Amino acid sequence: MADQIVLFDLGNVVVDWDPTRLYKDLLASQEEAERFYREVCTLEWHTHHDRGMDMRENAERLIKQHPDKIDLIHAWRTGWLDMFHGYVDGVPEIIQILQNQSTPIYALTNFPAEKWEETANAFPVLNEFQDVIISGVEKVVKPDPVIYQIALERINTSSPSDIVFFDDRQDNVDAAINAGMRAFIFKNAEQMNLDLISAGIIKNK
Repeated sequence: MADQIVLFDLGNVVVDWDPTRLYKDLLASQEEAERFYREVCTLEWHTHHDRGMDMRENAERLIKQHPDKIDLIHAWRTGWLDMFHGYVDGVPEIIQILQNQSTPIYALTNFPAEKWEETANAFPVLNEFQDVIISGVEKVVKPDPVIYQIALERINTSSPSDIVFFDDRQDNVDAAINAGMRAFIFKNAEQMNLDLISAGIIKNK
C-alpha cells in the first residue's frame, strides 16, 4: 500500500471553537450570545476574515451597520482565544498515534491569517503538522475547489487518493472527494479512529 496521508480540518475537529463562548460572557445569557452570532457577528461576516480581510477593517464595516455594538464587534478580534475551549476530546491522542507510526499529517483550514500565530501558540498541537494550508493566507476558503488544489500541490503526492481528509462540514467533505481525496465527516474522535482503521491507516487493536 502506498504511503497514506491524513489531512485535518482544524476548527471543531482538532480545536473546539464556538464564538458564543466569548459572547455569553459579554452578554446576559447564552440565548443573547446566540442571537448576536446569528444577527450581528455572523459566520458569513467572519468568513471574510477567512478569505484574508483585515479584521479591523471588517469590524469597521460592520460597526457602520451596528454603531451601538462597537465593543462587542471589536471583541471578535481582541477576545479571539476566548472562543476556544481546548482541544476536541481524543483528537490529539489520534494525532500522536499517527506521528508515532510516521504517518504524514497536514491541515487544511478556513482561518484568519492574522490569528494563526496566536492560536498556534495557545494550542501547540497545531504546530505538529508538516504543513498547514490556511485560507486567510491563500485568500480562498473551503469548499472552493481552488484551495483543495493548493493543498494537493503543497502535500506533493502523486495520487490524491492517498490523502484521507476529515472535516466537520459535509460540503467541505464533498469538495475533497471531488478533488480525488478520500474524506470523512468528523463527528468525534471515536468515529475518526474507526474511519482511520477502515482506511487502513491505524491498525485495529
